[in-house]
Amino acid sequence: MLPLNPYSPPPLLFNAHLETIYPSLFRKVETQPYRRERIETPDDDFLDLDWMENPDSNPGASSQLVIISHGMEGNSHRAYVRGMARAFFNEGVDVLAWNYRGCSEEMNRLVRFYHSGATEDLECVISHALSSGKYTQIFLIGFSLGGNLTLKYLGERGKSIPRQLAKAVTFSVPMDLATGCLKISKRSNWVYTQRFLKSAKRKLRTKAIQHPQINLDGIESIKNLRDLDDRYTAPLHGFADAPHYYAECSAGRYVTNITLPTLIVNAKNDPFLSPECSPVSLLQNHPFVTLETPDRGGHVGWTLFNANGLYWSELRALEFIQP
Repeated sequence: MLPLNPYSPPPLLFNAHLETIYPSLFRKVETQPYRRERIETPDDDFLDLDWMENPDSNPGASSQLVIISHGMEGNSHRAYVRGMARAFFNEGVDVLAWNYRGCSEEMNRLVRFYHSGATEDLECVISHALSSGKYTQIFLIGFSLGGNLTLKYLGERGKSIPRQLAKAVTFSVPMDLATGCLKISKRSNWVYTQRFLKSAKRKLRTKAIQHPQINLDGIESIKNLRDLDDRYTAPLHGFADAPHYYAECSAGRYVTNITLPTLIVNAKNDPFLSPECSPVSLLQNHPFVTLETPDRGGHVGWTLFNANGLYWSELRALEFIQP
């Protein structure tokens, strides 16, 4: 495979917001249908997994697996997930796109949801995939919150990761959750904040029907993600408050311990990410982690218009994982 050129957006996507919004609203990805599987978690909850599997008759096809982790308030059906899934499936690699607790079509059982540091759920998914005995190589790909989750998982476990894990790629990663939250809460990012808040509040109302101990008084007065995290995300997941949650779960705290070839791609013009989310000096001499900071790309963007339908992020992931 020839080296991939640096990302250059189509002329009509002339700023970071267009680069971010266009693929989210307008990209359509036709893929092999998923096969849904529900697995139980050790704490008596469940996770919904969506598989794309190559026929067993295809020699070697079932020996490699990509596990894709989506972003905040996303799911396995988002275009960026389906686009990445299609790219690897067409190369003969099986795909597992998992949905976080509360992110599939059915609300999870427990009072907790998902959060940026819930690596126990990613570990559960990886262990389940390995239990089949089919896969000799597993690759991890994460977007945004899913990228933070992926990097935190790898850093926490260091040299103790399963031997089948081969490489990891992450895009648009808020490695410093506190400053990233401040960045997305700026007035220029109002439309994104409102979209996330609307979705999260809707889930909280549903969850409160299951678990009446969740106090919804004043929920409509919450106008930014930090207040949402302080009031709900942190306490529901065992953290004292939002600062405690951010400090414990930011991948930047763990990334230096990664022992797996790993690529992080954060665009400099990402409207969600602070400079602290791309710690160049921290990682410049890392033996396993490569941090790339292209000038353009937006947040989970990297749109390309071409005959094969692949976005630059998908081409970059293929280039890194299967050179």
